[in-house]
Amino acid sequence: MIQSPLALATVMAAATALAFWLDYRFPPLGKVGASMLAIIFGAILSNTGLVPASSVVYDVVLGPVTSVSIAWLLLSVDLRDLAKAGPRMTGAFAVAVTGTVVGALVAAAIYGPQFGDDTWRIAGALTGTYSGGSVNFLSVGREVGLTGTLFAGLTAADAVMTALWLAATLMLPVWIGRFYAPVAEDDHEAEEGDAAGAASDDRRHHPYFVREGTSALSLANLVAAGIILVFVAEWLGQAVPGIPGILWLTTMALALGHSPLCRDARGAMQLGSVGLHFFFVLIGILSRVSEIVAVGSEVFFFTLIVVAVHGVVVFGGGKLLRLDVGTISVASQAAVGGPSSALAVAISREWRHLVLPGVVVGLFGYAVGTYLGLGVAYLLR
Repeated sequence: MIQSPLALATVMAAATALAFWLDYRFPPLGKVGASMLAIIFGAILSNTGLVPASSVVYDVVLGPVTSVSIAWLLLSVDLRDLAKAGPRMTGAFAVAVTGTVVGALVAAAIYGPQFGDDTWRIAGALTGTYSGGSVNFLSVGREVGLTGTLFAGLTAADAVMTALWLAATLMLPVWIGRFYAPVAEDDHEAEEGDAAGAASDDRRHHPYFVREGTSALSLANLVAAGIILVFVAEWLGQAVPGIPGILWLTTMALALGHSPLCRDARGAMQLGSVGLHFFFVLIGILSRVSEIVAVGSEVFFFTLIVVAVHGVVVFGGGKLLRLDVGTISVASQAAVGGPSSALAVAISREWRHLVLPGVVVGLFGYAVGTYLGLGVAYLLR
């Protein structure tokens, strides 16, 4: 078993880099996503006994690393980009997050007696994660006090359900597409060569892999801004007990990202993504089979109800609004899995005109998911 903190950090860094490399290098694995691969690698390390159940390295990742990563990711969000998504994609995303909120409330009503005082915590965390991805799960989960085996079990259920819903949004357009408006044709499709070349080109626009020119000064400014934001947010959270620190962090990071100081925060998405994937590896490490089994199947069914209601609302609402099945599927996956999952659906179905809109609303989910998750949690509490 690896006990040395330096060796453990090295293994986690290697698992993170391997997840990114496989995602970028092999398109089929890209459909799984670097996030899911990182979780799988962490689970393998943990359940084979190669890494310990606790370590100071885990504390650092769960604490400052993830907090600064959230700040960086929020600095990269530009709400003005919603215009690029267009009203149809933005509307579909609004329906999707509404479905998530309704699903969380329904699941809480059904499973409230089983989970007691933890019901509001679970519902809040799942609302956050299915309104923009795992960034929000981390933000809300830490704030509401999800810990121990419940945190590990819910994380595992979330990972499984995200993967299942990714498969669903890939297949549902084939099965039920004839009942919806046709997906708009991609004007550039005929000019872009074969499918393999198109997929390779799309990979260069993946938010994890886009190449951005930057400098040591820019990176130093980003590091300083991230650490300062986390410090000030924690201080304000203690000074003003009625407002959680994560809300201070989210609000200040969004405001700073739209100010002249950080309007062009190149590298923020990449730095935040790397830090966040250290967290995904750690989530895998904490997902020990014995602990997940101990939590019980109710956690999985709670998660299943949230996503199932989300699916009914988004596909039903999309039908009523006469949205095409491609827009609905990409918007739904942007809510459930974040921008990278939305990109995977758009690429897999060769809806290249939906790549940018899907990524944009997925990034917007980073901005709103924490507010929605905490809102649902405190409403239920």
